Amino acid sequence: MSSKALIALCIAILMPVISYMLVKYYGDNAVAMPRRYYEDSIITKVTNGKETSDTVWHKVADITLQNQLGHTVSLSDLKGRVIVADFFFTRCPSICPKLTLNMRKLQNALKLKDDMKRIDTTFVQFLSFSVDAERDSVPALKKYADRFGVNQDVWWLLTGPKKKIYDFALDELKLGIADGGTVDSNFIHSQKMVLLDKDRVVRGYYDGLDSMDVAKMGDAIVLLMLEKDKNKKSALVTELAAIWPIFIIVIVAVIIFMLLTRKPKF
Repeated sequence: MSSKALIALCIAILMPVISYMLVKYYGDNAVAMPRRYYEDSIITKVTNGKETSDTVWHKVADITLQNQLGHTVSLSDLKGRVIVADFFFTRCPSICPKLTLNMRKLQNALKLKDDMKRIDTTFVQFLSFSVDAERDSVPALKKYADRFGVNQDVWWLLTGPKKKIYDFALDELKLGIADGGTVDSNFIHSQKMVLLDKDRVVRGYYDGLDSMDVAKMGDAIVLLMLEKDKNKKSALVTELAAIWPIFIIVIVAVIIFMLLTRKPKF
């Protein structure tokens, strides 16, 4: 076997791997992921004389409230889930019913009401915070949930101390900023739906009364579900680490075969 034939064989062996890596890299970077909001700080690191910066994004603080089943629940119970949040009250005669109906459409579009044994529902959680805690007792929330077809496994209607909920909306979800500073801090009545990623970082605000905007949020939820965890090794790197010895063995075998079959020169 000539040296040219050997080179051609090595290229044939390595080309699929190289092609896969290129497609994977450019394919991942071609997808426009939902942007992150609100920087907390920027960390600067120096490695081997090279300076790099990493942004620390605002992570929504935990909050503990009661849901429509009377269970005490918190955001810390939802590790690994994408979260969609809105604000409503059960006696609302205007925007709240439409908000809830659009949230239900999103719930149904993601097939979260199907047989729980067949559908994995652990990637998203809907949270509807009551802004009228005095009237929205647990029984009132349960009645409202039943009326609108809420799937209690993936959608919590939440009530608790008014100050806690309002502080969470304004200080953590930054709802006042999202609504252009028009939110009444004494009575929050926003039509915004807020999207949080698995790390509880705000990734979008959507008009809950606009069906097209809610549909866009559905697409964003799927993207966030598939988003890579920077702290975990790439699946591609893991796969290549597992199979690289095979390529080494094949190349060595080819070289040995070439040496054994090489014709002596006279």
